[in-house]
Amino acid sequence: MSRLKDTVALVTGSSHGIGAAIATLFAREGAKVVVHGRDTAAMSAVTADIERAGGRAMQFAADVTKFADIEAMRRQIEQELGPVDVLVANAGGNPTRPGPVEQISEDDWRAAIDSNLTATFLTIKSFLPGMKERKAGSIVTISSAAARRPHPASPVPYAAAKAGIQMLTQDLAAQAGPYGIRVNCIAPETILTERNKRLIPAAQQEELVGMHPLRRLGTPEDVARAALYLVSDDAAWITGVILDVAGAPS
Repeated sequence: MSRLKDTVALVTGSSHGIGAAIATLFAREGAKVVVHGRDTAAMSAVTADIERAGGRAMQFAADVTKFADIEAMRRQIEQELGPVDVLVANAGGNPTRPGPVEQISEDDWRAAIDSNLTATFLTIKSFLPGMKERKAGSIVTISSAAARRPHPASPVPYAAAKAGIQMLTQDLAAQAGPYGIRVNCIAPETILTERNKRLIPAAQQEELVGMHPLRRLGTPEDVARAALYLVSDDAAWITGVILDVAGAPS
């Protein structure tokens, strides 16, 4: 299939995990993909995999908490591949551990907000004006199940940042819709990325599996297929949605 044929797609944070799976699937569906991250070797591996499969990709390292870096990336993408049609603002992460709110340091709070909410905002800020000029585009943001339900063991700064991404997504969908731009958000549950396979003990993985009616944890490919649906014409009348990819009722 070629649901993204002749499109240019940027997936931030695509050197590993969910982002890499999204970039790989988009390339398989015909998009010219920009692989982004901080790990040059990992970006090169993803790019090489895409090209070996017959896809087209370029890679770019940029700090998405710095608007100047994102703008430089945007200009180079436009010069080499053309304007970005599809943007997946996936870069982020959880730099904090669960704990009482009063014990969260200011630095940890700012790190979580900057690497998730601020990075998403600045990336959209850079690429949205071009989409408005062309009156076309599709944006997907990445939240988390942690933003969908309160829990005493939640990593609060991360959850708050991801909840902010959801509200940003829905406000942006309302603003950008008249320009023909759709904006949606995915909120994954626990995903068995290579990192999580290493960090989550086997016994805890089994416990988490038991909490899901489908009796398995999610994979990066589960999220990638949801992202492909949201940016494709199959979702042409869907915008402002928070899609739980969770293996369980929301």
